[in-house]
Amino acid sequence: MLPTSEHFRPPGLRHAGPIAAIVLFAVTTISSSQPSPASGLGERVTRLTRDSAWKSVTSIPVAFPTHHPQGMVKVGDTLFVSSVEVRVPTVRFDKPVDGYDRDTGQGVGHLFKMTMTGALISDLTLGEGSMYHPGGIDYDGRHIWVSVAEYRPNSRSIVYRIDPEDMKAVEMFRYPDHLGAIVHDTDDRALHGVSWGSRRFYRWTLDRNGRVTNATVPPETLRRLNPSHYVDYQDCKYVGGRRMLCSGVTEIRASRAAAPFRLGGLDLIDLRDGRPIHQVPILLWTPAGLDMTHNPAWLEPSGTGIRAYFMPEDNSSTVYVYETETP
Repeated sequence: MLPTSEHFRPPGLRHAGPIAAIVLFAVTTISSSQPSPASGLGERVTRLTRDSAWKSVTSIPVAFPTHHPQGMVKVGDTLFVSSVEVRVPTVRFDKPVDGYDRDTGQGVGHLFKMTMTGALISDLTLGEGSMYHPGGIDYDGRHIWVSVAEYRPNSRSIVYRIDPEDMKAVEMFRYPDHLGAIVHDTDDRALHGVSWGSRRFYRWTLDRNGRVTNATVPPETLRRLNPSHYVDYQDCKYVGGRRMLCSGVTEIRASRAAAPFRLGGLDLIDLRDGRPIHQVPILLWTPAGLDMTHNPAWLEPSGTGIRAYFMPEDNSSTVYVYETETP
């Protein structure tokens, strides 16, 4: 049995509008505050090439059911992984119904806190009703950010801010689109999100108290189209300098009936205009043939290179740790 979940709902939230910003973000000091582990990572990523030699460091079997992992951050010697537990799969409609291509299905959103040996520390339940699909997550040196959406495109989401020590979640705002990842640009006091398949970018501004100021602006006005079609982003992180690093995958088929070839890769994105600065494939696969960036990924500087943590499999997962030099 999993440890007891904890979930915090601010008073009065139940009566908030569907896209109302929640006036929350009290400035507190927690012992897990630390400089971003991603410091200097963006520059090292720009030196990655297709020929970069990734060497296996270790593989860590995860000792609990992970369901469908989505995002991962590393805080000290602890991993945090968002995941969706699908209890009733979505069913596609023969034709769109109220603008949707499928029903909502049923499920539960999770944020797992785990040791570097793969043991579960705690399990935070996230979401509400049909919004049970967490996306890629970010850690800003103080809080973990995660969006939880319906499991279908063009739907709706809740954005949470979570204390990694006590695993308390605060709902920050809601938005009428599926948000597949969220990052906190600490240099610009802004949040950035990507939609289903990362085809759209969003930017929400924060005031000096951390309140979201433009959560009521409709998607049609706020969104910017992603000009890159290299990979669909699965997990994104802020890496400083107004840049976002996203990992993801694309599926290539010789025909509609053919088995897919899955290619994983990284995009380093300029958040000022949404354009890629550097793109590189990650030519790593599991023994079963699954690309390493299929699900969550966490990258950090290591020595004179980069250390990467990948969790590509569903349900029975392994954390694969690799390193490469970036001369």
